[in-house]
Amino acid sequence: MRVSSSQLSDHLKRKLAPVYLLCGNEPLQFNESLDAVRTHAHRLGFTERHVLEYQKDFDWNMLIATANARSLFSAQQMIELRIGEQKIGVEGGNAIRRYCDQLNQDVLLLVMALGLDGKDLKTKWVQTIDEVGVVIQTREPANRQKLIEWLENRLRSKGFSPTPEVASLLADQTEGNLLAADQEITKLALVRQPGVLDVAGLRAAITDSARFDLYDLTAAAIAGDRVRTRRVLQMLMAEGTAEPLVLWVLSRELRALAALAFAQQARQELEPVFHAYQVWDNRRPLLLAVLKRHSLAQLWQLLLECATVDQAIKGRAAGDPWALLAQIADTLAMSAEK
Repeated sequence: MRVSSSQLSDHLKRKLAPVYLLCGNEPLQFNESLDAVRTHAHRLGFTERHVLEYQKDFDWNMLIATANARSLFSAQQMIELRIGEQKIGVEGGNAIRRYCDQLNQDVLLLVMALGLDGKDLKTKWVQTIDEVGVVIQTREPANRQKLIEWLENRLRSKGFSPTPEVASLLADQTEGNLLAADQEITKLALVRQPGVLDVAGLRAAITDSARFDLYDLTAAAIAGDRVRTRRVLQMLMAEGTAEPLVLWVLSRELRALAALAFAQQARQELEPVFHAYQVWDNRRPLLLAVLKRHSLAQLWQLLLECATVDQAIKGRAAGDPWALLAQIADTLAMSAEK
């Protein structure tokens, strides 16, 4: 069964298939589809998760062995088979087909394959999953009209009622990049109240959030430049940047760092984490350098402090949000010895 990312929510309301194949090269829809399946499966009792990373000399017997293993903690379990952009060959294809021939209702298989092309989608193992489960292929909107419809739906999901010109302007501003568009809409929801949104309102919000680039803050902190980190934060405060925006960009970076630190500590592959958090190649060495300055426990502590800032912004906790944000940013920029 083929299901688009936009149809996935309705599909999950009806049933949970025994096997899902997520493929495609559009990162936003890929990760949101992955989260949707995981969340729904967890709600249905699939609380134990096993991760199999496909790499050279991968033992395909592990797939069926993991599915047949009795769990001490949960009657239902989920297996994530992360293929990445590699080709699994005949042996891998046969192993997946054998798995599909002996499905277990208490085991959910989630296959993540980023590099499948049109030819791969016609292979027997993909067709087998298509027959017994669901294939979700994420892709960019086929044309500008589809992109505008996607943007309008995204804005409505945040509580906005956009005028017809708004989505068109947003499409131009983000050059059709869904991830960039989603980030703009997320920032928009932080600085503007829900309701009718016209072009003037959108331009004002974009200008307001771009007077001093929020990403200059995380770039300085990641680079370990404490002086610039403090200066950028002071400029953001002086310009009247909304506190939730600053918190959002800091916590977003900290979540990625914590996930990388966890994977590194568990001796897991880092590539899936980089992909999940949309960390492009040129930024990867910078984030890995941070892991030499900060431990996983320290990063988790900073995330807890972000939660405190959120409560302070909402008036539910004591403290000056800007002072708390400055402390988090400065700590992130510190070297291990400081």
